[in-house]
Amino acid sequence: MEELPVPRNIKISNITCDSFKISWEMDSKSKDRITHYFIDLNKKENKNSNKFKHKDVPTKLVAKAVPLPMTVRGHWFLSPRTEYTVAVQTASKQVDGDYVVSEWSEIIEFCTADYSKVHLTQLLEKAEVIAGRMLKCCVFYRNQHKEYFDYIREHHGNAMQPSVKDNSGSHGSPISGKLEGIFFSCSTEFNTGKPPQDSPYGRYRFEITAEKLFNPNTNLYFGDFYCMYTAYHYVILVIAPVGSPGDEFCKQRLPQLNSKDNKFLTCTEEDGVLVYHHAQDVILEVIYTDPVDLSLGTVAEITGHQLMSLSTANAKKDPSCKTCNISVGR
Repeated sequence: MEELPVPRNIKISNITCDSFKISWEMDSKSKDRITHYFIDLNKKENKNSNKFKHKDVPTKLVAKAVPLPMTVRGHWFLSPRTEYTVAVQTASKQVDGDYVVSEWSEIIEFCTADYSKVHLTQLLEKAEVIAGRMLKCCVFYRNQHKEYFDYIREHHGNAMQPSVKDNSGSHGSPISGKLEGIFFSCSTEFNTGKPPQDSPYGRYRFEITAEKLFNPNTNLYFGDFYCMYTAYHYVILVIAPVGSPGDEFCKQRLPQLNSKDNKFLTCTEEDGVLVYHHAQDVILEVIYTDPVDLSLGTVAEITGHQLMSLSTANAKKDPSCKTCNISVGR
């Protein structure tokens, strides 16, 4: 009996965060004996990973031989923005139920994609459920160390510059490591209506009136929803001046919110004055995508504590939380 053909020139295409298409070439001889394909899919080894940590179980897919390219889909093992290796062999099922198989093909590497707008909309809908009632706010603020503001004045002409967002939050978020912006907060204390005096990011606070960053000349986008093994949850919003590079980036990747009517942060007009409200039951992290001059606001030292435990810098999302995860990997 002739050996089964070995797949060669493997091609991966149509990659999403939880699926891909795979095709290959093979010799025509004995091709008609092929009844199944075996696909061995594994997360690529991280050289820096803990070698004592439990490794992912290799996933061998047994698929009926179908016309190529074949779609491989399954959110139970594919995660977004993750590197995988894949190899294929052809198989022929025998009368006794066993398989005759070819040799394995070469190993191909590929990386899954970020969350699409469809997936982010699912996250958005989950965040809306717990956002809570809206509280009035009137300023955005950003805490840093004194040295940060000194550096901005000396080296950047007094203007805070956008920087690339870190990898905190959902693993599949399309803004992590890609979107450039400046982080602001807008949450207020329930009893005072003012920003809290504590902060995890530094004892000096830049404060700016809300309308200078969020107004009819800006667009508002939903960026992420996550928690860090805690009871409280974070929502990332992006404010981008209309037509700016940040606006174009977000328009292609993120769900846009109605600035006047959404569950997280609103800007409405009352008697000719812009009025702002924020969600009470989530912690909002607002990214503004353009430079911001310090002269537009004030810098002062806070009277509270620097609570480092609340920092979200490169924080990993809790993959087991039912409140803020969707069924498309983590």
